[in-house]
Amino acid sequence: MTVRDIQAALQDLYHVDVSPSLISKVTDVVNEEVEQWRDRPLEAVYPVVWLDGFVVKVHHDHQVLNKTIYLALAINMEGYKELLGILIWKHEGASFWAQVLTELNNRGVKDVFVFCVDGLTGFPDAIKGVFPKSDIQLCIVHLVRNSLKYVSWKYRKELARDLKEIYHAGTLEGAEAALLRLGEKRNEKSPAIYALWERNWENIITIFTYPSEIRRVIYTTNAIESLNGVVRSRLKAKRKLGRDEGALKLVWIAISNASKKWTMPINNWSKALSHFYVRYAERFPQVV
Repeated sequence: MTVRDIQAALQDLYHVDVSPSLISKVTDVVNEEVEQWRDRPLEAVYPVVWLDGFVVKVHHDHQVLNKTIYLALAINMEGYKELLGILIWKHEGASFWAQVLTELNNRGVKDVFVFCVDGLTGFPDAIKGVFPKSDIQLCIVHLVRNSLKYVSWKYRKELARDLKEIYHAGTLEGAEAALLRLGEKRNEKSPAIYALWERNWENIITIFTYPSEIRRVIYTTNAIESLNGVVRSRLKAKRKLGRDEGALKLVWIAISNASKKWTMPINNWSKALSHFYVRYAERFPQVV
């Protein structure tokens, strides 16, 4: 990212003019901080990790390409949000997520209790290849959105209520009964809806092994999508970003500012942690 790019970005984002010499000094400091942050060792165990990506426009070899910024957001053992990594690639895919997960593993992450992800094909296999003991929870919100596409606007509220009976069921048996009712009601006109839920059922029902304190945390990827929204709002003035390194720098700065608000553990974390301990006692980090 050139000095001119940075001057333009600062003007677009913060409406300030900064001299080239000051930009050079600041850039050197930011580059060093970003590298140290990206290479820092991570904790061995994280209870929850969300994985998601969003597309940005980046200059590459005299072209403007769509590339995906990948974020890995976690809740650590103390219940605080922690961004584990930022990477950039030309597209989102399960094979690349396998590389992301391997990098987290190489930086010290040995176990994750639950991964929360969207419905990307091959995602569960990529996770199991690196963290075979981890549970996987597909984002219910993504599943609902994808299901609603198969019906006209006239029937969407009714379908949303039918789907809510599945993921708001008190027990797994109740959820299975609601899924069967959905199939009986929808299969004639919209068979793809039932097929979508049945095909992903193994990674949908993870929430039913947890109490409400944990369900509210893991049944949606809203936490990381909210973070994506913060970054997008910071970048919206830049229609095109510079090279990969420049894009990562701007994203890192935006997230560093957002993370200053992560000063409290998530709600009911003590109860959630107790349930995690009961379920994963043999995998819990040992307290010295």
